[in-house]
Amino acid sequence: MTDHSLVFTALFSALLVLGLVTKFYLATRQIRHVARHRNQVPAAFASTITLPSHQKAADYTIAKTRLGMLEMAFAAAVLLGWTLLGGLDTLNQALMRSGLADYGSLLPQLVLLAAFGLISGLLDLPFALYKTFRLEERFGFNKMTFKLWLADLAKSTLVGTVVGLPVLALILWLMGSAGEGWWLWTWVVWMGFNLLVLVLFPTVIAPLFNKFKPLDDEALKARVTALMQRCGFAAKGLFVMDGSKRSAHANAYFTGFGAAKRVVFYDTLLKQLNPAEVDAVLAHELGHFKHKHIIKRIVMMFAMSLVGFALLGWASSQVWFYTGLGVRPNLAGANDALALLLFLMVVPLLSFFVSPVMAQFSRKHEFEADAYAISQTDGRDLQSALLKLYKDNASTLTPDPVFVKFYYSHPPASERLGRMTPSPESAAS
Repeated sequence: MTDHSLVFTALFSALLVLGLVTKFYLATRQIRHVARHRNQVPAAFASTITLPSHQKAADYTIAKTRLGMLEMAFAAAVLLGWTLLGGLDTLNQALMRSGLADYGSLLPQLVLLAAFGLISGLLDLPFALYKTFRLEERFGFNKMTFKLWLADLAKSTLVGTVVGLPVLALILWLMGSAGEGWWLWTWVVWMGFNLLVLVLFPTVIAPLFNKFKPLDDEALKARVTALMQRCGFAAKGLFVMDGSKRSAHANAYFTGFGAAKRVVFYDTLLKQLNPAEVDAVLAHELGHFKHKHIIKRIVMMFAMSLVGFALLGWASSQVWFYTGLGVRPNLAGANDALALLLFLMVVPLLSFFVSPVMAQFSRKHEFEADAYAISQTDGRDLQSALLKLYKDNASTLTPDPVFVKFYYSHPPASERLGRMTPSPESAAS
């Protein structure tokens, strides 16, 4: 190994260890903080949240965090196995010896990506099964049968293959044929693909997994339509999704892009909230659009991915990038798939330390959307809706403050509800 390779190996190892230690430190803080406050409901919620509900949320949070710690340790071991312990190199050399290289440069690379994806997916299956059928089942959230779980797995694998392989083939072709500026053209293709998925997801992909029916509650439909018109928002329709066949968790969301936007309510949400509370939750989502949060996030994604592709374009031409991660570059074939896989494994080690900044932006957006909802509806309805969702989703009311700063994309209940006050107009009414 060259000096550059050794330096890169040391840097990779340091980031891996530092990231894992930081994650374990944060998770341990979260567990201890939640457990310490388990037996007393915070004073601000004492009149609305019962002690058994508070304790269920604490136990659920602790159980999820402990499982997350196990997943983190396993993921770090797998990453080490793929890289410095030679897993990816062994897989690549085996595929090259199979004779696939004789059929052109794209085929062996696509096979390598597919094989890596298949093995990685199989390694993750035990955690997915345990989370769904043990952890979620234990706390009364799982509504999914094993047959439905298998069907979802088969469908997602099929969709990923049908949609993903052609895009990956185009990316690999550009990497090998578009010259030194391939990374810019690849970025354009990748962004175009992401925008296309935003358009196709609500009408083509999502219906493969869930049933969507038009909202048939005429009173609620009239109320929601009036709110949307008042806010200057138009959508292709209001739909109810059968989320209850998989989980007891409730949600509502906008999906799609441009004229393809839809408003989707989980059937569980409509069962838990009254019409005024549904109105308030929808107004919060409208607030994201009013403040252009979605566009801002897309632009941020564009900018970050541009930097990422530029880095990939540079790193893929450096021999130490491969050897420093335990992989021998192909002498007779292309290395684009290897570069892509190695880059995708390294980037999370760096992006983890940027995640607090991204989480801070997200929490700021949530506060802005809450403020908009309160300006359009009665703030008390949003408060009561959020309290019901915190309770029904078993979200802890007492997360560790440092854990929140690092991970939470939404403000904790104490901060979020503490900022809410009904508008003078709504209070007068």
